[in-house]
Amino acid sequence: MSKTVTPERITALVEARDVEGLYEAFAQLAAHRSLFWLTGEAPHVAALDALPADERKALGDRLHGSTRYGRSRPWLVKARLRNLCELLRLRHRDQGVTDRHRKLMTEAAGMWACWPAIRLQDALERYRAAGEPVDPRVVATARRTASSGDESDQFRLFMATWREPVLNPGEVWSDEVIADLKSLPPAWTDLVFHAATVSGSKPTRKWLTEAERLVAAVGPGEETVERIGRWLALVGAGRSEATTIDAQYYVDHIDSYNSEVARGLAWTLGLLPGTAESARVLGATVEAMLRKVPGVGPYSPKIANAAVYALAAADGEHALAQLARLASTVKFKGTLKVIGNQLDAKAEALGITRDEIEEMSVPGYGMTEVGRLDRELGDCRAILTVTDAPRLTWVNAAGKTVKTAPAAVRRDHAESVKELKGLVKDVSKMLTAQSERLDRQFLACRTWRGETWRRRYAEHPLLGVLARRLIWRAGDVAFGFAEDAWRDVDGEPVEVADTDEVTLWHPIGREIDEIIAWRDFLERYRVVQPFKQAYREVYLLTAAEENTRVYSNRFAAHIIRQHQFHALTAARGWRNKLRLMVDDEYPPAHKELPQWGLRAEFWVEGVGDQYGVDSTETGSYLRLATDQIRFYRIDAPENLAHAGGGGYEQWVSQDQRPAEPLPLAEVPPLVLSEILRDVDLFVGVASVGNDPTWSDGGPDGRFREYWQSYSFGELTATAETRRTLLERLVPRLAIRDRAHVEGRFLVVRGDIRTYKIHLGSGNILMTPNDQYLCIVPGQFVAGSGAPDFLPFEGDRLLSVILSKALLLAKDTAITDPTITSQIGAAPVAV
Repeated sequence: MSKTVTPERITALVEARDVEGLYEAFAQLAAHRSLFWLTGEAPHVAALDALPADERKALGDRLHGSTRYGRSRPWLVKARLRNLCELLRLRHRDQGVTDRHRKLMTEAAGMWACWPAIRLQDALERYRAAGEPVDPRVVATARRTASSGDESDQFRLFMATWREPVLNPGEVWSDEVIADLKSLPPAWTDLVFHAATVSGSKPTRKWLTEAERLVAAVGPGEETVERIGRWLALVGAGRSEATTIDAQYYVDHIDSYNSEVARGLAWTLGLLPGTAESARVLGATVEAMLRKVPGVGPYSPKIANAAVYALAAADGEHALAQLARLASTVKFKGTLKVIGNQLDAKAEALGITRDEIEEMSVPGYGMTEVGRLDRELGDCRAILTVTDAPRLTWVNAAGKTVKTAPAAVRRDHAESVKELKGLVKDVSKMLTAQSERLDRQFLACRTWRGETWRRRYAEHPLLGVLARRLIWRAGDVAFGFAEDAWRDVDGEPVEVADTDEVTLWHPIGREIDEIIAWRDFLERYRVVQPFKQAYREVYLLTAAEENTRVYSNRFAAHIIRQHQFHALTAARGWRNKLRLMVDDEYPPAHKELPQWGLRAEFWVEGVGDQYGVDSTETGSYLRLATDQIRFYRIDAPENLAHAGGGGYEQWVSQDQRPAEPLPLAEVPPLVLSEILRDVDLFVGVASVGNDPTWSDGGPDGRFREYWQSYSFGELTATAETRRTLLERLVPRLAIRDRAHVEGRFLVVRGDIRTYKIHLGSGNILMTPNDQYLCIVPGQFVAGSGAPDFLPFEGDRLLSVILSKALLLAKDTAITDPTITSQIGAAPVAV
């Protein structure tokens, strides 16, 4: 508000009937964007009624025609003046609800938001005074308008008094809450209404105190957790009815007012006694609210952040475990930062490191030994075993093992059965999260004292499942777990002393014979690693990189799908921004390595300039072209490049000098190898060359040459590892007399043709004349000739290649016409 124009000043001008002075005051306020306080029953507004109707109309007409809109956003000032004029014309208290009010309410019904808040409040006040019912859709419009952040505090406070309905209808979850409240005690309505009063990024002490009182009123038991959890689980279910404005957008997005209620309910759940169920609900809420909505982004980061805060505020190991799990699985940067801050705060309070609190927070889930939970339920037993995944089996009263819970257990122990099913889901999610976290420990270079390692990993009920499938090193001795003991590569038992320094074994710098020996170890003892370790790719400096000195072109000149690349970078801890087809600049995809004081950059740029062909409807590029990989000191200025290309350069001030990239020879070999491995993954998964339907080169055929060169070209390090494994696997397959590895291909002899499956792309050539065969990939089915053992998880393309090989070895049995028509077609060279 202007420093010279106050409500008291307005009142004095009205009392003096100084219309000219009022005009000047209102014009000045409009130029300073300060008309929002001119609403409701404020004394200075009510004083306007003291003006005679003709003078009030004259003032309104003059303001309506005013050209004094200020220099900043004149359309906004003009709109505010127009709304004030409407208010001046509507302030006839003796007329009650007029036709103008009814028209406004009709227009507001179903709108997402309504700009003239002054007029809307006046209409709502008159309806309330007259005792006339208000369409819930109008209330929803007013609430969304009040929560937009553009309206006055007075309007927000006015709408905060509107209790019916307690939520805006039109969404699956809000309709459910409204229906439930009809049969629940009034304390529940009070609790939901209080949830709507949230403000800020975290609750105030006053808000929490009132919430605690209301929780006590409804009862802080399992039923309350279950009900709030059921409501929160429906928040992402979308709208039950579309709005009349922007319906296409909001059909999948949450009402802004209801969003605040959901945040308040999440905070409320954090006040309840810390149980596995409440923690599970909050963890699931975080994941659901970060679900991507096409053209919008994450569904509701605000609700996700509220659930994170609730987890941090909750008591018990289950909430902390969910936070630690989310730290490994969440990719949305805003929420990931909130999670990190909460874990850092807890670590600081306990006087330990962030890594340590993530390790210590992994629960044992009640398992009394590594990977096993045995629980009696009446005359039956439930057995949860965890190897590569959790499996729940049952032993009935007769001692027979069955896959589903016996009827007596389902009848007499329904809650326990429900708990065990939830436990299976929790364990599965935690295994995935902890596997990803352990995979990152190579770059973190973590070490543990023997006693700590044994307690947190080797003998931990859940982490022991992963630790016993990995290779570790204590001093110069490497060891793995087999036949109920820790053993060296030759199978001899190994004892780890409490004072030993234990770390994860990495193949970088190890002798070839040692690496091969560990691969034999995995096969001999049938150990399936949760990620590649013995078969991990190693990337050493090449002669070409020695010549380029400060950058690598090893993965340059590829065409990759942007959105798939973006998801992969997030999964591997890189930072990347989706590039839009706009006149803007972007930093490269990059990964910070604080333990090494380095930043790795992967340079990419948008491909194409045809909007809608080379971009999505929202303008983001569909494809990117890859370029250099560079390393900088972590505090070096960032590079920027135009979205559509043109070269990267550092933007620095006049008193700064651009930072030079670090020579690749000075990058620690482990760091170089792991970063190049990440980029190999990005290109290997996201390249358009992997798409078997792109043999025509995609849009306009412009990528045909690249598709051919990638689909059947030289193998990357990942594909070389795949070839090495297949050379060991093929002799044990049912099709061993029909398949062999030859150069870049797995060659399969069918009865009709001979097929060459490329080990890098999975694409297929047929003899004679290398005719291309298009088969859309599908996972192989165990038991159909596929191997019953693979030494590591996670290589989907290996599964695709095996699937195709098993199919083509029996090509006379293929019935799919899209394949048989190609096999029987006249040979056409690619």
